[in-house]
Amino acid sequence: MRCTEESRSFLETPRLNLDVSEFSVKGPAEPINVLLGEDATLPCQLSPEQSAAQMHIRWYRVQLSPAVLVYQNGQEQGGEQMLEYRGRMELVGDSIHKGAVALLHVRASDNGQYQCHFEDGHMSQEAIVELHVTGLGSAPLVHMMGPEDGGIRVLCSSGGWFPKPGVQWSDTAGVKLPSFSESQTQDGDGLFHVEASLVVTDSSLGNVTCSIQNPLSGREKVSAIFLPEPFFPRTCPWKAALAGTLPVLGLLLIGISYTGWREHQAKEREVKKRKKESHEREQMRKEKEMALTAKANLKAELEWRKALYDEDWKKALLYPDWRKEQFQPVVVTLNHEIFHQNNSDPGRKENLRDGTQDLSLSNKQEDCNLITLNQENFTSGKHYWEMDVEDTEEWTLGIYEEPTEKIKDLQKKTFRVLEKKGCEYRALACCLQDISLEKTLLIEKCPQKIVIFLDYEDSDISFYNMTNGTHIFSFTQARFSGSLYPYFKFKSMEISSSSQY
Repeated sequence: MRCTEESRSFLETPRLNLDVSEFSVKGPAEPINVLLGEDATLPCQLSPEQSAAQMHIRWYRVQLSPAVLVYQNGQEQGGEQMLEYRGRMELVGDSIHKGAVALLHVRASDNGQYQCHFEDGHMSQEAIVELHVTGLGSAPLVHMMGPEDGGIRVLCSSGGWFPKPGVQWSDTAGVKLPSFSESQTQDGDGLFHVEASLVVTDSSLGNVTCSIQNPLSGREKVSAIFLPEPFFPRTCPWKAALAGTLPVLGLLLIGISYTGWREHQAKEREVKKRKKESHEREQMRKEKEMALTAKANLKAELEWRKALYDEDWKKALLYPDWRKEQFQPVVVTLNHEIFHQNNSDPGRKENLRDGTQDLSLSNKQEDCNLITLNQENFTSGKHYWEMDVEDTEEWTLGIYEEPTEKIKDLQKKTFRVLEKKGCEYRALACCLQDISLEKTLLIEKCPQKIVIFLDYEDSDISFYNMTNGTHIFSFTQARFSGSLYPYFKFKSMEISSSSQY
């Protein structure tokens, strides 16, 4: 503990000649609020104002000893001081007559009540000072966890708060949303870490906001996250419509049966029959109108989904048929001569769609490649082509790249292919004797037709199973600099010095 020059000069001032029974001690009426890590002054004032230089002053929390600070015989005493307050608690030098103390670098554990005790001879008085420590934590980190209960689960987390903060979710309109789960833990310094999750099932919300608020100061920190509609689990409109229509149809049939039975018992059969026919016509008209409305709504929803996909199609691995609209179709044909040498099945002659042209294999292609382009190569743009692989036991499908210097050396070729051997699939990025990427793939349903998407500028090659419309694999770390060619053969890759691709 230290004592300033002003406090030393004040201690030497003669004490006022007052009766010891005439003083009292007053503390502040309101709590002292301070931010975590800052310095705080705890005021405690003698009334009437007088020197406390010769008094015994003691600041403590729950019990008199050990104390927060002890001042006696004109100086601070460290023997009874609590370890956690040594070097952090001192008397304010110019306020020795008041007994105010300064608490340096406030911690979470400093929060609570303090009592200042003044003793002069046989007379003692004390007062209570309340210290509220406020800790503002970090900005909330909000991210999506994945699908859950027909929606998307979102997690919000933040640390460094004191006291325990409040968490609130809300939508863009400010409407509060209830948390799915919430947990708060304290670290070794007494600071709170909070995690809260929310399951969003309404795909039209767009943004959701996580707000964490300090209960003492009312200050808060807010973060928001955008939830794209395509990320929500898709539902089939016809299933929902069918689930609502079947009970109605069941009730309608029961009503018709009951009406028919009543008609047999009544004399006004013809009147009831006409009413029934009129009712059925009206019902059919309404059902037709409802069907047309549902169809229009479904069409509008599909157009909306497609528009969203068109805005951000690169981030989605769904809808290969829609993805084709962003790419230029490529006409490729099988080289029949090499094809018949590698495959005796006459049913696998043509590869793509109607209208492709048979082109002879270029002299520079000496790697048993079964397909050729009706253009020289790919050096830019977005392209796609389809390959029928059917039930072939072994094949390799993809592209290869030749450097710009046009060296006719197989070792200069770089292959990025999808390979099947028996029931095993793998993705390969390799040159003749070096594999830079090899990944085994799990494909539940064997593809009969595969579509390849090539984006030269984004250096992206993606494979899709057109049998069920699922994404198989994408090469996204490629860096194209040369010419690209389609590649296909009824053999797997053999990485060795004597291999012929």
